[in-house]
Amino acid sequence: TFKLDGTVGPVDQADAVLTPVHAKLTIASLNLASTGFLDPSAGLGGLLDLNATLASEKGEAQTKGSAKLSKALLIAGGAPATVPVDVDFNTKYNLLKNSGVLEPSTLKIGAAAAHLSGTFEVPTDGAILHIKVEGKDMPAKDLQAFLPALGIHMPTGASLQAGTLSTNLELAGPTNKVVTTGNVGLYAAKLAGFDLGSKLSAISALTGVKSGSDLVIEKLTSNLRMAPDGLKADNFDAVVPVIGSMVGGGTIDSKNELDFKMAATLTDVIGNAASPVSSAGALLGKLTGGAGGCKQGTTVPFQIKGTTKDPKFIPDVGGLAAGMLKSQLGCVGSVASGAEKTPQKAASPLEQLGTSALGGLLKKKKP
Repeated sequence: TFKLDGTVGPVDQADAVLTPVHAKLTIASLNLASTGFLDPSAGLGGLLDLNATLASEKGEAQTKGSAKLSKALLIAGGAPATVPVDVDFNTKYNLLKNSGVLEPSTLKIGAAAAHLSGTFEVPTDGAILHIKVEGKDMPAKDLQAFLPALGIHMPTGASLQAGTLSTNLELAGPTNKVVTTGNVGLYAAKLAGFDLGSKLSAISALTGVKSGSDLVIEKLTSNLRMAPDGLKADNFDAVVPVIGSMVGGGTIDSKNELDFKMAATLTDVIGNAASPVSSAGALLGKLTGGAGGCKQGTTVPFQIKGTTKDPKFIPDVGGLAAGMLKSQLGCVGSVASGAEKTPQKAASPLEQLGTSALGGLLKKKKP
């Protein structure tokens, strides 16, 4: 439903666009997919309720008010959000130039609040946005119910029970094909009901990691690119005390399938017989004739497949062998793709023998 209540006129005889308007605008249950604001062919959608005042004089229009977006679905492969987004906005629009400014405004999801600002244009075929979204120390628990709209589903049985989220994002493009880029950071978070140790059981070097029923995340930062067809994360960097640190990147596609290439740098001490990581280090020490006393820095490459609801942690066997051997020989962990690499000396015949033996154990061809 659409209601416009106010006064219009006197009508400008030269250009009707310049006719003064002072009115109250009310919109209820506007379907953003069926009206074309969002791309229905990608399965996107949402319902908009709006209450605003409109004042237009001499070709300059100003609109102030509040909007609520319910059942938002902004990425293919996602699901409608179960919480609404509330926006208090203030815009100025030039009717002759078909361009406008979004004055500092506020976006709220529960108790989480972010600040909006930017510009927009409205050519004949729809609006084009250039909007900045900045949020600091937003409670992660309040944002959780909106994540499915972005194609992010919590692992089955898990929930965010603590932590804060900070964002610095930019929305650009037509409203039905908006691309969002920028960075996000999650701090001091607790993912309740997620046992990382059991998920890592397929990765031999990490077998034995005990995270219990809750996973503590000290820090998680990443660059993001969100488009209607999926999400891409680059420069993913997380500090998880139960393991150490994890870096990498990957994608979540329109089918909600994960494709991440990661590397975990362990904080355990190689040489402790009680540790599975230590056992791997001791094996490499025997194979290469090393003393097996490197502390920290062993890097274990792995992949994350499956879906966000049911992620699968898969070993990268070739990368695991190379990374752990490098760590044992040089006391330096291998680094994720794109990071600076430490030059290594040429392998000795004994080291080459160790590499060959390790390749045989892992049933991989000798390099």
